[in-house]
Amino acid sequence: MPTLSVSKLTSKSQATIPRRVRQQLGLKSGDFVAFKFQRGQVFLQKARALDHVFAGALEETLKDEWLSPNDDLAYRDL
Repeated sequence: MPTLSVSKLTSKSQATIPRRVRQQLGLKSGDFVAFKFQRGQVFLQKARALDHVFAGALEETLKDEWLSPNDDLAYRDL
């Protein structure tokens, strides 16, 4: 069984990626990470150029749906 790494969320829902995970993924300051959801689990990986293109396409598609003043109010504490 793989070793578990744990991190605590801050009041702003931020978490530090443990050193062993950063080293394993080759992450350094300024890198982007991507999250993949599958069957109740979340996987973290170093973001690839394709991930940025995909996220950008989704952002443009959903901009009117998710970027309203009401959304800012509803999610301001996240």
